Amino acid sequence: MSTPHSEPSSQRPTRRQLLRSAGMGLGGCALNWLLQNDRARGAPPRPLDLTPRRPHFPPRAKSVVMLLQNGGPSQMDLFDPKPALASGTGTVYREKVEMFQPGSEKNQLLSSPWEFTRHGQSGMDFSSALPHTASVADELCMVRSMHSEHNNHTEGLVMITSGKIFPGRPTLGSWICYGLGTENQNLPAYVVLRDPQGYPSTGSTLWQNGWLPAVYRGTQIRTEGTPVLNLRPQHALPPGSREEDLAFLAQLNQRHRQDYPHDHILEARIRNYELAARMQLEAAHTLDLKQETAATRKLYGIDNKTTAGYGTRLLMARRMVEAGVRFVHVFLNGAPWDSHNNVKDQIAEIAPQTDLPTAGFIKDLAQRGLLGETIVLWTGEFGRLPVSQNGLGRDHNRNGFTALLAGGGFKAGHVHGATDEVGYRAVEDPVSVPDLFATILHQLGLDHDALTFHHQGRDETLTDSAVSGAVVVDKLLT
Repeated sequence: MSTPHSEPSSQRPTRRQLLRSAGMGLGGCALNWLLQNDRARGAPPRPLDLTPRRPHFPPRAKSVVMLLQNGGPSQMDLFDPKPALASGTGTVYREKVEMFQPGSEKNQLLSSPWEFTRHGQSGMDFSSALPHTASVADELCMVRSMHSEHNNHTEGLVMITSGKIFPGRPTLGSWICYGLGTENQNLPAYVVLRDPQGYPSTGSTLWQNGWLPAVYRGTQIRTEGTPVLNLRPQHALPPGSREEDLAFLAQLNQRHRQDYPHDHILEARIRNYELAARMQLEAAHTLDLKQETAATRKLYGIDNKTTAGYGTRLLMARRMVEAGVRFVHVFLNGAPWDSHNNVKDQIAEIAPQTDLPTAGFIKDLAQRGLLGETIVLWTGEFGRLPVSQNGLGRDHNRNGFTALLAGGGFKAGHVHGATDEVGYRAVEDPVSVPDLFATILHQLGLDHDALTFHHQGRDETLTDSAVSGAVVVDKLLT
């Protein structure tokens, strides 16, 4: 029996109820955060290494090679013919387009200086700027309805590599390696092949791991000189001393692992050093292009001054894929597709450097039986405007551009989507960058919603599908 000054026990608030109501609900938020952390600590941790892991469902592809065309290739001068531009050149476009830099204020349409013809059994349109890429039209899935979120190079490049315009997030390659690991434990899972003459616009931000462990960051492999820096000692060591040093280091690393089992940075550093030791045996063989035949070298344009640099990087990419590397990222120096002043002259300078090697790479993958399990992605960060800039150039355009895909279960000889009559905006079956990434993950057997990493109280994903990102299954895939 209760006293006049006491309440029945059933009416007393529990500690959870008290916390939930305290501070207008902020107490409940704090409680949920603490419980989430407790659950995370109690759950078995996801492996944070590069050992092979099962995908969520059976995959169509095993690896990805991303040929990033930094600078923003002009879709209406390469892949997307627009008769309305030719008939309307010099006239003011009916819509005021977005502009990033001065020179386009007159808003006058500019026709393409390149001629278009149809290629392959698919009848896919290509301009005369890319005759060799056109020769593999029936292997390509051409997405003409890509769109992005920013007209500046930095934000656009960060978007096309990480799915958002904000620097500091993991890139596509990092997410894929986190989700699947890699088949070859003696080579990096994520390889970066940049132009030895310089970095792409925005630099190494384009292959960073963000808040994923550092083991998932892209590893630069050089195509001139020593492929991997600091892999071998500068001076010869006595026989056996190197092996003894590595064995002793392994003992120390194991002791550190036991003392600091939850230190992800330390674990990533240890694993990178261990990988470097294993690479001493395998890297030299994988990166030795002298083993390739004269016919293969010709296919990639290795012996031609114009195509040698890009061809070397693509031949090395093929050897990487062949050896089991999960993700290869190939870059150009600076932003060579950035045709602000003269779209004809600037495309005429960069297209011959990349055209023949790109076609040779796809042909080589196909003849070796690798194209079916390798996704090749050719894309810039955005496209160009239909109006003129500085008379004969074009400014940046985030609203519509073209990407090429080959292999990995993407529809071959297929054109997806469309832009408007002058190529300004994606209007038919538009594909966002998160959509593209979700579809690539799907072909690798990964559910973009289920591939998560807990960061600062939130389960992060590559596509952030609560906002955007969906697999384009019925239109892009076989």
